[in-house]
Amino acid sequence: MPNYQGVWSLSTQMQNASAWPRFSQPRGLFMGGEPSSGYSDVVDYINITTLGNATDFGNLSTARRDLMAASSQTRAIAAAGVGTGSNQNTIDYFTIASAGNSTDFGDTTQTSIVGSGTGNSTRGLLSLGLASASQNYDGSIDYITFASTGNAQDFGDLTQGRGYAMDSAFSSPTRAIFYGGYAHPDPSAAVNTIDYVTIASTGNATDFGDTSVTRYGMGGGSSSTRGVAGGSNGSDTTIDYVTIASTGNATDFGDTLIAVRYLSGTSNGTRGVYGGGQAYSGGTRQNVIQYVTISTTGNATDFGDLTVARGRLAATSGSHGGI
Repeated sequence: MPNYQGVWSLSTQMQNASAWPRFSQPRGLFMGGEPSSGYSDVVDYINITTLGNATDFGNLSTARRDLMAASSQTRAIAAAGVGTGSNQNTIDYFTIASAGNSTDFGDTTQTSIVGSGTGNSTRGLLSLGLASASQNYDGSIDYITFASTGNAQDFGDLTQGRGYAMDSAFSSPTRAIFYGGYAHPDPSAAVNTIDYVTIASTGNATDFGDTSVTRYGMGGGSSSTRGVAGGSNGSDTTIDYVTIASTGNATDFGDTLIAVRYLSGTSNGTRGVYGGGQAYSGGTRQNVIQYVTISTTGNATDFGDLTVARGRLAATSGSHGGI
């Protein structure tokens, strides 16, 4: 065991960077969604490192579904979505280490639904999905800076405007991946597109490759090197993975417990967790949380249950692969 006592030179610090303490929160948050009817303002949390049922964390500012989420080590945001009577542009935030109701952060550039969010420890990126200003999937990406509050700013555009990717975006500390979805309000228009951007810059996305199955309504999570996305608009149960630093088509990872869409996903860098959703057969809202080990391949395993069965929710954590 190396002896790390004393004052380190800069070169020694860099050589032993893996020994530096990490302060990431192992909590995963599941926000909002659609129960059997209406909209939910419920925010649940889990400790991703252990198995068990979710616990109540607090509430969103308004009950809504089809929202987006992203987080740093300390702060989680929930953005946009649709509530009773209208689409939203609200961005809420939470302090991950504590429990409680949301605080206002600012607004997205447009009211939007069925988008997806990700980011790194500094910046959150939001693919807006169906942006109400244009009433189509225009491909807009917003960004926010976690440490401050204020309105989102324009980042660039996806290679192909699309929505219903749900929570399938994920990231490394440098690169954000936007995964699947569909390009028209019709399930037959589901796409296999994977895009990426460099988080620290602004600009339009670049093509990464293709998903193994054309689909929408997925959840995603990542380590710093690998992203995994599961969920389906059909009867298949496929989980895919990609290596984030490279480009290329996705590879089969394993299967979810059942065929489910509109679930939500996040990770702690080691485990990918997927919560809720809507069963393909019968449409029953789910409370099941399932997980995979990102560095391996294999089928998902039961983790526990959400406090409320629901789909079309969003998830994030303070220890995902972008941090």
